[in-house]
Amino acid sequence: MEEHMASENSPETILSLAQGFMECRIFHAAAELNLFTVLDQTPLSAGEVASRISGDVRALAVLLDALAAMGLLMKRGQTYQCEGDISRMLSEKSPHTILPMVLHMASLWRRWSRLTDIAKGGGVADDEFDFSRDAEELRAFIGAMHSIGAPMAKRIVAAVDPGAARSLLDVGSGSGTYAIAFLQAVPGMRATLFDLPEVIEMARERLKHEGLLDRTTLVAGSFYLQEFPEGHDLALISAIIHSNSLEENLELYRKVFRSLKPGGRILVRDHIMSPDRTWPRNGAVFAINMLVGTSGGGTYTYEEIEGGLAQAGFERIKLVKQGEHMDAIVEAFKP
Repeated sequence: MEEHMASENSPETILSLAQGFMECRIFHAAAELNLFTVLDQTPLSAGEVASRISGDVRALAVLLDALAAMGLLMKRGQTYQCEGDISRMLSEKSPHTILPMVLHMASLWRRWSRLTDIAKGGGVADDEFDFSRDAEELRAFIGAMHSIGAPMAKRIVAAVDPGAARSLLDVGSGSGTYAIAFLQAVPGMRATLFDLPEVIEMARERLKHEGLLDRTTLVAGSFYLQEFPEGHDLALISAIIHSNSLEENLELYRKVFRSLKPGGRILVRDHIMSPDRTWPRNGAVFAINMLVGTSGGGTYTYEEIEGGLAQAGFERIKLVKQGEHMDAIVEAFKP
């Protein structure tokens, strides 16, 4: 792991850090008010925006001016419009929107506001995140995760080299982002996707669209409650272990162990921390997200992951890839 290097600080950089929440909250408010969708077709004045969302004209004028100053809207005369890449990424009408991910980040505001109380022992983290407020938002959120994750999935497949593997188990598969990348890279491979029932149905649609449904088996369930189908020679646990405690991960590794053929390989993708837990920076920050949002989750060191895999029965454990963006990978083999 790379040694963490302290950056140079000044009163200006410290104060910039202290007030960084301001522009972030402006952006979150705009997303929650759906302003980027309201303004993605026709230029509107603050009054016209207010009438469309039943808002306050004065407050919206101030908010819209700030968004224009931040480069998120264009202001011409007294009208505002969302254009170009901003519209493509933040209008709910765009097929490439990442608005659901932004809304998820906005929903974390309340949880993160409890960090001081939690650190003092006076607050309790919720047991699990509520990733969406309704079925449509869940669908949009999963879709946004696919859009963001697809490029990384191709890089991960290239980094791990599927080799002669012909049967993949994708635990917590989402809509199939990683399974699709593996199946496209290995024409002779089949995949079993395991996730919650409502997510599995989204995977069915995406795999059908990709022409890969006939090479997959879709299994609905909870990896906390059910065993996995057996007979696989490759298993992927992608961005799962950070939601769990070490004990929960050990049980997960054991379930995967039972699902693999002798000689089968497990791949764990996640943040993998340096021994002092300060690198990668994104991982240290993400650990706070787990602290305020789960009962026992966090980010883990290679040594902790290695220990759990060994206890579950795996051998030849190795850090295949380091990463700063939840793209580190550990592999291990069933004897």
